[in-house]
Amino acid sequence: MKAAVIVFPGSNCDMDMYHALTDFTDAEIVDLVPHTTDSVEAYDAIFLPGGFSYGDYLRSGAIARFSPVMKSVITEAKKGKPVLGVCNGFQILLEADLLPGAMKRNKHLKYMCRTVDVNVENADTCFTFAYERGERLRIPIAHGDGNYECDERTYKTLKANNRIVFTYASDVNGSTGNIAGITNEAGNVLGMMPHPERAMENLLGSEDGRRLFTSVYRHWRDTHVVTT
Repeated sequence: MKAAVIVFPGSNCDMDMYHALTDFTDAEIVDLVPHTTDSVEAYDAIFLPGGFSYGDYLRSGAIARFSPVMKSVITEAKKGKPVLGVCNGFQILLEADLLPGAMKRNKHLKYMCRTVDVNVENADTCFTFAYERGERLRIPIAHGDGNYECDERTYKTLKANNRIVFTYASDVNGSTGNIAGITNEAGNVLGMMPHPERAMENLLGSEDGRRLFTSVYRHWRDTHVVTT
């Protein structure tokens, strides 16, 4: 598997994502790909890390959405390649219309940085099949604009089509339905606010994020056709 970790001005979790992929999967190539890159077609999976792209000016992710690389990210996502956006990466996916809804300030208008309980709602995606539905995970959050909002119709659609992948076990930031992560209709694009790349080793408090990255790798391995 060839994996691209997109780096925007203000990304600060790119090395965490790189570490998760290089140390806990058998990916042959993991590249830190700058936002100025024109194409990510050569990669099998694409990862948008957390941080404060472009200083979170206008709205979180609103400027990054127009970075040169995003045109190719959108193209590859529509081809069905796995695309994961974590925290700011989730915000960018929303701004790019790869996922529905929007982000608001946390309900208490404060930046939050702590480990929370997260429920697995859908274990049938390429990101989560190593988990069990209903499993409770311990994963860190670190965001000020993590209050996921959508209208009632969108929420009903997400719920009816099993596109809500993760929920908070309690009301962490005011998100509609305690949503912590959702997929697109095809299931190959996942946006989530908790940071699985910061939950890779028990030394740091949890290794519950590890199976997300191994799921992506195993999905690629099991579906990749080797030609000779």
